[in-house]
Amino acid sequence: MRVPAQSVCTAIRDDIVSGVFARGSRLTEEALARRYGVSRVPVREALRTLESEGFVVTRRHAGACVAEPSEQEAADLLEVRMLLEPLSAARAAHRRTEAHLKVLRGLVRLGQERVRRDEGDDLRSLADWFHETLAQASGSPGLIALLAQLRHKIDWMYAVEPPVRPADAWAEHGALVDAVARRDAERARSLAARLAERQSAAARPRRTARPGGVPRPGRVSNAQRAVNTASGGN
Repeated sequence: MRVPAQSVCTAIRDDIVSGVFARGSRLTEEALARRYGVSRVPVREALRTLESEGFVVTRRHAGACVAEPSEQEAADLLEVRMLLEPLSAARAAHRRTEAHLKVLRGLVRLGQERVRRDEGDDLRSLADWFHETLAQASGSPGLIALLAQLRHKIDWMYAVEPPVRPADAWAEHGALVDAVARRDAERARSLAARLAERQSAAARPRRTARPGGVPRPGRVSNAQRAVNTASGGN
């Protein structure tokens, strides 16, 4: 069975975001094909996609390498998110379905329940799921794709500190869902802007350097990793 390049792309991107492949490290088709148990063809296609997304760069005499974004490039991502997430929420207020609202309300209930029980381990993943669903509710494929790419890049470049008052944070998520349910686009836009601003304020740049400030060289592990062959989105 031929493994889709999309699945290989997702696997490589996940390993870049999680730090398995350090910034600046070389990515050879042979080593990646061995790691994911695939041929070099989907790896080559995946690297082209990741280069278009800004995760990979091609260097003369070195080939494909993990990109090394500047501090300004990283800061720009937070600013772009603060522009796009309110737009997404406003569009969701006009275009959401009852299915979207059901998922969003369920996630808010789960988040609030976790906070009450002082079980904060998966609050970040619940919040990510919430914002992905809200983006889907916007009904705009281009905007959905841009926000997904932004989330991946921000997770790669930043560590986000948990909110000091998680109960308040999830109350705001609930208020945002209420605004979307009422089709109150301006209220949804305002609440989404406030959440994005707080998330940006809690973001701290990830450091990938040796003591002394020298960038840490990355290595592609030879250990094989299974690739999810489902043909879903990235």
